[in-house]
Amino acid sequence: MTTLQNFASKRPYLFWSTKNYSHLSNEAIVEGILEYGDYEDVQELIKILGCPKVAQIFFKKIESQRNNFDPKIKHYFKLFFKQHA
Repeated sequence: MTTLQNFASKRPYLFWSTKNYSHLSNEAIVEGILEYGDYEDVQELIKILGCPKVAQIFFKKIESQRNNFDPKIKHYFKLFFKQHA
């Protein structure tokens, strides 16, 4: 398992639909952390992948038809990544 998948496996409360964390994509992990994680989870995610990579995945996800972002979360991270990435 890569570092990101290890990170996800330590947070089963964010990824309740699977027990197979090694098969979670980076995109699924980023979406889960940004949508359901707390401040420390987001900071650790950015530490692992880097802010530009997390922002790239986030903006790609919100452009797709299928994403699970709450409108408030989507708005917050649009502002956050435009300032920090």
